Formats: sequence, C-alpha cells, structure tokens
Amino acid sequence: MRANLCMVPPMGWNSWNTFAENINEELICQTADIMQAEGMAQAGYRYIVIDDCWALRERDEQGRLVPDPVKFPHGMKAVSDYVHSKGFLFGMYSCCGTRTCAGYPGSFEHEFEDARQFAEWGVDYLKYDNCFRPQHMDCATLYRRMGLALANSDRDMVFSACQWGVQEVHDWIRSTPAHLFRSTVDINDCWNSIRDIALSQMDRQSISGPFCHNDMDMLVVGMHGAGGTDYIAAGGCTDEEYQTHFALWCMMNSPLMLGCDVRGMTEATRRVIMNRDLIAINQDVECRAPFRVSCESNPPEGYVLAKFLSNGDIAIGMFNLGDVAANLSVDLWDLGLGAKTGCRLALYDCIAHQDAGTEGEMLLCKIPAHGCKVFRGRLEMK
Repeated sequence: MRANLCMVPPMGWNSWNTFAENINEELICQTADIMQAEGMAQAGYRYIVIDDCWALRERDEQGRLVPDPVKFPHGMKAVSDYVHSKGFLFGMYSCCGTRTCAGYPGSFEHEFEDARQFAEWGVDYLKYDNCFRPQHMDCATLYRRMGLALANSDRDMVFSACQWGVQEVHDWIRSTPAHLFRSTVDINDCWNSIRDIALSQMDRQSISGPFCHNDMDMLVVGMHGAGGTDYIAAGGCTDEEYQTHFALWCMMNSPLMLGCDVRGMTEATRRVIMNRDLIAINQDVECRAPFRVSCESNPPEGYVLAKFLSNGDIAIGMFNLGDVAANLSVDLWDLGLGAKTGCRLALYDCIAHQDAGTEGEMLLCKIPAHGCKVFRGRLEMK
C-alpha cells in the first residue's frame, strides 16, 4: 500500500469555493456525473472532495462524526460508492482543531478514530484544516499525528495539510506524512488575490517535490464571481486572468483543485482547465522546481519562469502581472543554451496548441496586461 501515492500534484474538484455550506448528496453526485461526461478523469482530475459543513454540529454518543442526514440522507458511504462508480476518487474534510473553520466537530484528540471512520467510508483524500487549534499545540505535532493515523487506517488516503503557511511550514512539512501543504492565505476570485499568492511563492518552489507538493490553494477558474461567500466571490476575473491563473499554478507545480460549478462551465472555462499541454507540465513526473529567469529589459511586473522537464524539454512561462501590455524576453543563454552549445529551441505554444518556430538566442513576446504565454521547448542541434 501507499506506493507512489501522490507522486505528482493531485488534481480534482472541491466544493468550498462555489458552494461553501450549501452542499448535499445531489450536488456531489451531479458533479461526478458531469465530470465523467466531460472526460475530466482522463485529463487528470481524479478527486471529488467534500469540504466543510458536511457533519452534524456534535458527535454521537460513541464519539463518531455524523453526516448531516438532511444534506446526505443516504450517508457518506453511499456518496463515496457513487463517486467511485463514476471513475473518481472520493475526498472529505476535517480540521486539526477542536472545531472546523465553520464550527463543526474537529478531529483534535479524535485523530485515530476519525481516520478509521474515513477509511470505512471509502475516503481517498483528506483535506485537513488549521482552525481552532489549541494554542499550546504546535502545527507540526498535530499534522504528524493525523498523518500517522491515516497511514495506519488500512486505506490509502492522500493527506492534504491545509495549514495556510504559518509556523514556518516549509521548514518541517516534509517530516510529516502530508502529500500536499497549503502555503498561502485563502484565495478569492479576483486578480489581486491570484497575483499576490503567486508572488508570495516565487522564492519557495524548491521545498516542493514528489510526494509533498506546495499547494497555492484551489483554483478559481470559471467562477466569475459566483463564490460561496462574499469573501470568495470578490467580483470575479476575466477569462484572460483565469488563463494566467491556471498557467501559473501549472508552472509552479501546485495541485490543481477546481472550485467552479462544473455543471455550468463556459466553453472558455473548459478550454482553460482541460488544456492538456499545460497539465502535462504540471504533472511532469520529476516535479522539478521552476526557476525565475531575469532580463534587465523586462518590466518589474514581468516574470519569466522556466522548468526542466523529465524528457529533456524546457517549459517557459512568460507572465505579465502588470496592468498594461509589455514586451517580455528571455535570453536562451540563461537557460544553459549558450551559442557554443550548438543547440536551438523548437518551440510549441501550449495555449494556442501550435508550433511557434525555432529560436537560437532570445525569445521575445508581447504579453497583454494580466496575460501570459507558455511554451514547451525541444532542443535541436544547429
């Protein structure tokens, strides 16, 4: 058991961003139906995760968590079985504190019994939040405890440590059994949130790797202001901004957990989230960290990221986080391709899905405000 569990960043859908507390059995089953019909499992989206607010406010007399019988009249095992029958894996939510963030029972001092209960329900993924943690308890101990409980539950479960980046999580998270760790504040559906989260993680890419991935929070692609709370809704983004959001998360190796209502996706949203060329960069088996390539001629708001891929290709992402169009460039010398190497890059545009010529010295592109270009380069000898 557990062999190769979560080697690459997990992909799926989570209920929180659009629905918050307004979740139920019908919603989850309909989501599974649509995701199956859209071929989303084949694109990599494997997990369907129920977030907070699924339980009753108190445990039962035996100390067990109880699914809300109004929201989930057939119980969690039935929902899990339905999700599995559609070809997906099933995820749920708990919290390391005495209460969840929405005030439902947390798993503090119930870790091992809750892990066994999740296993009985057929849970494949646990998102584990950080609210109402007793102040005398440090995060590392609590995440190690639940990770140990899950690892001994007799069921393989991905452990998502939703820890928000506090208590220097980057320094200790790989000592826990966590497969991914939230390193940022909560995202919301506006450009400033996307930009600020990406910038906050530019210098923290090296800690992420196979089996333990830096989670920059769930995707807001396609929500268009339809958030489950006023904070999440935040006015929405343009399709251009959603494209940049998705491309950044792919280049920066973040898990790709959708938060929109997939039952009503626009064609533009579908094109963004089903972009297999970008997904392939995110899911590259070696999970190499991207690095920033600086050029003095680029504006301060221009960011060029490069990532070495397992087959020898180089992914190059050019991101204009500023408010006006800008020219961005990258000298191939800074990628290790000096003139004396005898190499050129045959470029493929991962958003337009077409060949983009061959470059031997410099790549220069005009990028719209809040926009991006992502290329996959294959080395060719001159």
